[in-house]
Parts: sequence; structure tokens; C-alpha cells
Amino acid sequence: MFDIIVITDKGKTTRRVRCTIKQCSIGKSRDNLIQIRGWRIAPVHAHIEMTDKGLFIEDRSEGIGTRVNGEHIQCYGPLRGADVISIGSYEFRIGNASGEATDSEVVDSYQELAEDSDWTVETVFGQAPGEDGVTQQPNEQDVGRRRMLMWRNRIHQEIVRMMDLRRTDVGDMDEDELRSTVEGILDEVFRNMGSQLPDDVDREQLKSEVLNEAIGLGPLEALLAEEDVSEIMVNAFDDIYVERAGRLERSDITFSSDGAVLSAIERIVAPLGRRIDESSPMVDARLRDGSRVNAIIPPLALKGPCITIRKFSKKKLTGDDMIRFGSIDAGMLSLLKTAVEQRCNIIISGGTGSGKTTLLNVLSNFIPHRERVITVEDAAELQLNQPHLVSLEARPPNLEGKGAITIRELVKNCLRMRPDRIVVGECRGGEALDMLQAMNTGHDGSLTTVHANTPRDVISRLEVMVMMSGMELPVRAIREQVASAVDIIVQQTRFSDGSRRVTHISEVTGVEGDIVQLNDIFVYRQEGFDADGKVTGRFESTGAVPHFYQELRERGIAVDMSIFAG
Repeated sequence: MFDIIVITDKGKTTRRVRCTIKQCSIGKSRDNLIQIRGWRIAPVHAHIEMTDKGLFIEDRSEGIGTRVNGEHIQCYGPLRGADVISIGSYEFRIGNASGEATDSEVVDSYQELAEDSDWTVETVFGQAPGEDGVTQQPNEQDVGRRRMLMWRNRIHQEIVRMMDLRRTDVGDMDEDELRSTVEGILDEVFRNMGSQLPDDVDREQLKSEVLNEAIGLGPLEALLAEEDVSEIMVNAFDDIYVERAGRLERSDITFSSDGAVLSAIERIVAPLGRRIDESSPMVDARLRDGSRVNAIIPPLALKGPCITIRKFSKKKLTGDDMIRFGSIDAGMLSLLKTAVEQRCNIIISGGTGSGKTTLLNVLSNFIPHRERVITVEDAAELQLNQPHLVSLEARPPNLEGKGAITIRELVKNCLRMRPDRIVVGECRGGEALDMLQAMNTGHDGSLTTVHANTPRDVISRLEVMVMMSGMELPVRAIREQVASAVDIIVQQTRFSDGSRRVTHISEVTGVEGDIVQLNDIFVYRQEGFDADGKVTGRFESTGAVPHFYQELRERGIAVDMSIFAG
């Protein structure tokens, strides 16, 4: 046990921080015992360890530098009470916990620390003052988590060091060989540490976390394994949120550094032949299970590398599942099933995270198995059960900025592939024109999604996207094209309680004057909230019958008209 006396750039001593184990680290990441701020501060800047010969400090700033008594050091010790450690604009001295300080002088006065403008309890312990302004002492769970993070970071760095010394070439290893190699080195690191590792640290958990960070997706592996987590959002290496049951909540799980987040991103994109670096700092990708991934790194992401993962359920949802979840009722699903089977062109619209792709998957499975289906996506995420299926995925440019294949080019190409149905994951730009033309030229029964808040907004969005194609078409011609091509618009909405529901099923009936006419068939009426804050409401038919149902009756095809009874 030893104390570290912290002195700010104002020359004010901020008491002592007590290290209750044989080692600690200083830097700007949250898993350090002492977290300090500054652009010249590394995530783990310096490491202090107690040995049989005394306290030693090691520089881990990777070139930024740590000074002792004004001299740059790599490793220095044993430290004396008169030695001054300088990191950025901060100075530190080492104190003896048993001799040079009383318990009252050590950091037990959290309120006094919190009043300092440069230091707060949050920067030292990861704790912030409560709502009443009184800062609470970190609980045992927080201290345990901080200790686990510190050990995880140290062991991971030791693995990297040993692999560098042995010049281990991981580039030619497959996944199983890499895992076996790292597990062997990890076992050796644990043996070498021996009694240094405290008895109260869960070795199996620590080993699993280090292994995941070294060759997997780090702490995200645990979140990906949780069934109730539908989305994972990494805002920074120590700031991770998840979505459960439609609600966002902050996770206790963190990465050890920005570098660990970047390594996880590279492991995701490398097998797909994609890249992420300063020249191409954004990428869309997918995991092996089909989950969609978006990553963005500095200089565009100011807080560090960011990852957003949209998880897909391992179980493929069916229409019955959506009825059970309250996303749709039986009558609406029956209408959509008939519309798909009878080759109506359908557009699913909604906001981000409203469930458009999930509904598209469900509707696509109503396509008769005898038909040839071709899907076109920016990043492949559709999960269709069709036996006669071709999946196409757009390609980003290479290092020279060439070789990009856009969704629009793929839509044009798939017209030459004899499709019975074309399913476009999402229309975002000029491909909307090609999609509308395909719907108008014999490729009935096509499906796609767009971002829009209402069925009426879908029409406006399609107009704008057609204009983005570069074709100088008059607005009336575009609207006539839309009215002729699109049969059904399905509006999906995510409510404030996280629930997702189909709020409109509307039929496009034609153009009158310059206005595309829409006819609501089914709507969802929100009525309020229950005692738990859940949205309440009901699905209802407007009483209108879609034109294609009338045509089916005239052709002698039996259809259930009772679903339209108001």
C-alpha cells in the first residue's frame, strides 16, 4: 500500500490518493487509479509498481514522455519521497501510507476533492456528486470493477509485448490458430505474475475479458451474447450504451483504450475486404450473424472511435411473432400477406430503429418459394428463407478511391438476372428511379424501405431521391411514375416507450391534379399510456377496401373481406 500526492498546475496539493494494491496507473482513461486530463496525456501514461526493491515507475505514454526530477525516463526507481514525477501539467510525489500520512490526510474527504476546479471525485474514482450535491464514497462494486479494468489493461499490454518480442506473425494465422497462440501466451503471463495478482480477482473472468479484447470484440462479446440486447452503441472506449426492450441504458462494460476499440473495428471489417483509416474514416459492415455495424473514427469522431451495432435476433421472426409483440394485428398481416402473394409493389417506411428491416424480412418470406428473388443492399442484413435467392451487396472504393459499386448499379444489373422479385434493402438516392422503373416494367411484387415519418412523406422522399439520380424529369412525371409503380405503403413507427408498431397501411390510388392520392386501409390509434408508461392504443380498419382486393374478387379468387369491417 502506498500514497500518491497529486499537485495540479496551480501548485495546489490535492491531498493523497491511496493505492491499496501493489500497483496503479496514471492516465486519461477511466480504468486508471488516477485519471487526469490533457491533450498531452496518454490513455495509460505511467505505471507505478511496488517490488521487493521499492517503488518503480514505468513510462507507457508511447513517446509523449514521463519525467522524474526534470529528466525523461523509461523506467525509474526505487522512488524516494523527494522525487517529483511530472506528467503534462501535473506533478506527483510518493508517500508512505503507513508512515508519512494519517488516514484523515488520505483521500477520504471526497467533498474537498470535488470542490477543486481541476480535480473531481469523478476523475479519480469514476464517481460524480449525487443529486443532493453530496459526493458519495465509491462502493465496493465500483472499486472491484476499476481494479479488474486495471489488471485487464496491464495483462493485455504484456501479451502485446511478448508477441512483439517473439515476432509473432498473426497475419498468416486463421482464427483458431490465433486463439490458441494467444491463450498460450495468456497462460504464461498468468504464471509469471504468480502472487502479484490479488486473490480476490476472478482469474477466469479476467482471462476471458483479456482474450476477448486481444482476438475478439473485447467487452462487446458479452453484450452480443445477451439475448435482450438489441443495439450496442460505443460512444467512446469508456462510454457504452445498449438498447433493451426499446430503452437505452448505459452499460458498466468498457474497453481499455481507444486502441482496443479500433482493433475491434478492424477485426470486423478486415474479413469483408473493407478498410477504415484516416483517409476512409467511416465504414458499414456486418458481423457473422448478419448484425449490422457502423463505425467511425477520428478525425471525424472527436471522442474516439465509435461503433454502432444493430443486432439481429438469432430466431427469425414471423408474422405470428409480430402479432404477439403487438406490432400488428391479424387483419393487417392478412392484407400484407395477400398483397405480397399477389405481387403488389410495397414500400415500408419509418424512422431509424423503427423496425423496417424486420418487417421487410417478415414480408419477404411470404413470397412463393418457386420464384427467383434478388436482394440488393448496402451492407447485407436481410435474412430470407427463399430457396431461389441471390444476394447482392454494394462495394466501397479501394485505397485509390476506385472500384466502388453502388446500389444503383446493382439494381440495374439485377434486371438482367431474370428476377421474379427485387428486394432493395433501402432506397437512399438515385436508385429510387431505377427501382420505380423496375416496378413499372414487369417486375411486380418488388419490396423496399425508405426513411420517412408518414405515408405522405414517402411520396415527397421518392420525388427527391429520383431528382438525385441526375435525370431532369418534371415533378408531374415523377409523381405519375410513383403512383403507377407503388401499390402499398406500410408505415412503421417507434414510440416513446420503445415499442414498434405498424401505424398505417395505405394504398396509392393514383394522381389527381398534381397530388398523389393515398387511401388509408388500416391505422393505429394511440389512446394514451398505462401505469407502467407503455403506449396504449388499438389497430382499426378505416372501412376502405383496396382496389386489388376488388380485382381479386372479380377474378374469382377467394379473399377475406371481413378484415375491413369497421
